Amino acid sequence: MENNPTPLDRLQHWVKESIMLKLVSIGLLSLILLIPASWVMSLMDERQSRATEVIAEISSKWSGPQTLAGPLLRVPYTRVVKNKRWEDGKPIEEVFESTEFAYFLPDELMISGDLSPHVRHRGIFDAIVYDSRLSVRAKFPDLDFARWNIEDGRVHWAKAELLTGISDLRGISENPVIRLSSVNLPSEPINDIGVNVNNLQDGSNESGIVTKLPWTQRPDSALSVTLDLQLKGSERLYVVPAGKTTDVTLAGSWSSPSFEGALLPVQAPDITAERFSAKWKVLSFNRPFAQQWINEEQNLVGSSFGVRLDLPADQYQKSIRTAKYGILIIILAFTALFLVEITSRVRIHPFQYILVGVALIIYYSLL
Repeated sequence: MENNPTPLDRLQHWVKESIMLKLVSIGLLSLILLIPASWVMSLMDERQSRATEVIAEISSKWSGPQTLAGPLLRVPYTRVVKNKRWEDGKPIEEVFESTEFAYFLPDELMISGDLSPHVRHRGIFDAIVYDSRLSVRAKFPDLDFARWNIEDGRVHWAKAELLTGISDLRGISENPVIRLSSVNLPSEPINDIGVNVNNLQDGSNESGIVTKLPWTQRPDSALSVTLDLQLKGSERLYVVPAGKTTDVTLAGSWSSPSFEGALLPVQAPDITAERFSAKWKVLSFNRPFAQQWINEEQNLVGSSFGVRLDLPADQYQKSIRTAKYGILIIILAFTALFLVEITSRVRIHPFQYILVGVALIIYYSLL
């Protein structure tokens, strides 16, 4: 007597043998695993945000990214405005005087800097900070007020100042040494130098150092200034091409620099396993601001350039990039199991598919 299969037996056999049902099940399982995969992505984003917070915290205690601008000259003068008005049919001339400023940039500017980076640790997070020694040489032209029809008698030479923009004054580790014709001049910090020379998008103000010049009248010759500065910072160091011709050389003991800003080095940087060195040459034609001006806001920092110190391996960027392809790896693993099951006719239990998917999710969460 033959045993006819019951409908339940036929259903069970179809469930075991149906390739279409197996493919649908694998697809549904892959979609379900998208949920924990998104949790893993959120976890990685949280870790990266925390790393950014740690870098900002260390920078707030050490010193932030630095931008060096200048030096530039600021010379006050008296502006005279005459106004004629009529009173009782008679003309009356009124004279108004106000103090305004003229700014002069150097004809030649040479900046050399040597950076000594080191890594600060906070838990599992790392941040790059550096010490630097900067040497600045600037040569200014004869100061010509005639182009603005300003007589010499209205220029206050005794109040002339030399300004140097530094985006984070906390980074000055030694008193700046400023020399005018081999004579050392004292300098003072200032939080509003009156011109946009700093990296304002980073939240810094128009800070810098100011040096009073020992003039009583128009200088007889062109002005030559040297500045030696020891400056701390974090992540990057930028300079502003303030000279009519600007030559910049930056070097440091770091193997993973990135050269950023408005201009790249004139030649391929020299990068080894221990050091880097890069040179820039910028002409006044290469930047969008004037060489001298009066009472106008000049965005000097828009033309800044320099070096950023990257960690040799940014594990969070790599982990996020890897996790984005996580679902693809899971699908490939399921496909491999399915092909083995079809070709070898060895049944693989759905729970084994689940274990493989969960194992891959756990792997990505540990990156």
